Amino acid sequence: MQDDVIVLHAMRWPDEIRSAGELAPPDVELTEQEIEGAIALMDSMTEETLPEYTDHYREALASVIDAKAQGEKLPAPAGAPTPSGQVVDLMAALNESVAKAREARGEDATVHDMPKKKAPTKKKATKKTTTKKRAAS
Repeated sequence: MQDDVIVLHAMRWPDEIRSAGELAPPDVELTEQEIEGAIALMDSMTEETLPEYTDHYREALASVIDAKAQGEKLPAPAGAPTPSGQVVDLMAALNESVAKAREARGEDATVHDMPKKKAPTKKKATKKTTTKKRAAS
């Protein structure tokens, strides 16, 4: 800080450097009504009046820090899935979902397997031969 201004150090030419006085906003006179309105606006935007906006991450982090400081077991993360040991067949789940959607719409609910692609056939590589003609000597 220099002269009550945060200074960013960078290489500049002398004609690019300005005094801090040029950057300061001009003094403004405020009425009591404007100040009271600003304070009322700030008060209306506090966490106490907006309970639906809570920082769940900060709360969880604070509980982890407290548990570590007291040497206790760390709390389980909220909403973390517990390992069930089951492997889900994604294709079967997709087929079931498609069948349910079609039944709900009244369509034919059968699900057919996709036709298998044929293996590409290999072509024989043909080698072009070039002959050079020799100039008669």
